[in-house]
This record gives sequence, C-alpha cells and structure tokens, in this order.
Amino acid sequence: MTNDLSIAATLSMFALLLIPIGVFVWLKLGVAKETILSAIRMAVQLVLVGLYLKYIFQLNHPLVNVLWVAVMMVAANFSVLGKSGLKRKVFFWRSLTGIAVSTGIVSGWFILVAIRPDPFYDARYLIPITGMILGNCQRSNVLSLERFYSGIRNNEAEFTTYLMLGATLGEAVRPYLRAALKACVNPSIATMATMGLVSLPGMMTGQILGGAMPLEAIKYQIGIMICIFTAMVIASLLNILLSLRVAFDDHQRLRPDVFQ
Repeated sequence: MTNDLSIAATLSMFALLLIPIGVFVWLKLGVAKETILSAIRMAVQLVLVGLYLKYIFQLNHPLVNVLWVAVMMVAANFSVLGKSGLKRKVFFWRSLTGIAVSTGIVSGWFILVAIRPDPFYDARYLIPITGMILGNCQRSNVLSLERFYSGIRNNEAEFTTYLMLGATLGEAVRPYLRAALKACVNPSIATMATMGLVSLPGMMTGQILGGAMPLEAIKYQIGIMICIFTAMVIASLLNILLSLRVAFDDHQRLRPDVFQ
C-alpha cells in the first residue's frame, strides 16, 4: 500500500509552481496566468474524474465504460485542434476518426491480446490504458498537425513550385509530412532509448508504489510504451492524410480559412 497524501500535503505541492511562474514573470513570457489557470483546472478535473471513476469502476458496465472512453476522445480532439490552430468545424470529424482508430486498434490489442482481463471491458484496464495512449496521441497530433501546416504556409513558394512541376498533392506534401512525423516521434524515440537508465516511467512507478513486483511492472511498461509509440505514429499520419481533402481547394492550394 502507498502512503496516502493528505489534502494539506497535496496543496503544498502547488508551492513548487512559484518557481516556474517566477521565471515566466522575470522573462515576460506571458504564460504565468495561463499556467496558474491550467494547474487549477487540472486539479479540479482530476478530483471530479477521480470521484466519477470510483463509481465507474464499481459499476463496470460495458456501455458506461465505452461512453467514458468516447468522452475522452472527443475532449482530446477539441484540444488537438485548438492547440494546432486549425478550425474545429472543418477538421473535427476527420481528426476524431484518426484519434479513435489509432487509440482503438492499439489499446484493443494491448487489452484483448496481451492482458486479456475478465471481463474484457474491465474498467480498471480499459480506461487507464486508453487514457495513457490517448494522452500521448493528443500531444503528438498537436505537434504533427501544427508542424505540417505551418511548414506548408511558411514555404508556400516551394510548395507551389512542386505542384507547377507536375507533382500531385500527395507528392508535394510529402516533405512536410516527413518533417512533421519526424518532429512527432523524435522525443519518444529518445525517451525509449534512455528509459530505465535516465528515468523510471509513470506506469511502472505507479505499479511499484501500488505493491506490484518490479518485473511485473516492467512488462506492463514495455507494453504501454510500444502501444503509445505505435498509436502516436498511426494517429499523426492518419490525421494529416484525412485532413488533406478539406485543407486544400480544387486547385491544390492551401485554404486560408481552415486556420483559426
């Protein structure tokens, strides 16, 4: 069993935020207020979700579990489009499809093929594992979409030259697609290469604190890291490819009205 943190001890952790906020104010980065609001929002959301998940785990109904996963995907999709600077009404269903397909395939494989809980929809496995994969897909999608479309906007003359020389849209966007995917996966590749030596990952640490044997926790961590990396690649690639049809006009020009 882990040592429970008191409410006072948990609140004391917020004192650490004074350090980064002080840096932000000193450098005039303009993100101090956003940081404070994000931290408060995180705490409120986690408390509410913690209370809600208690009842979800007790009920453990397949329909309720799936609906909660769907809510997480929709929320992640809103965040991805908002942070990447793309209009939600244009890309919403396409990006949601990419997130749902990638997360569904990878988390389904991990849960149904590797773990095989009984019942297979067990909320203790379905929700946390899907949440970890989805959270990382969210970050990778923000980075890949932003890098892809900003690359084309910032190199419009080069992109147009490709098209004028006879390249198809798929051929013209490929250099920017490669750059976006590389930017998306490089941090994860570096993390995997040093995991265990430089850092002890969250899932493994949490299981050890919960009383699991280290080797058992390591097997879960290996599985979740491979799942996260695979889902990130699938989601980033799918979201970019699915967005091409609405992001460009009939003359293969990037539409300016797709950006916020």
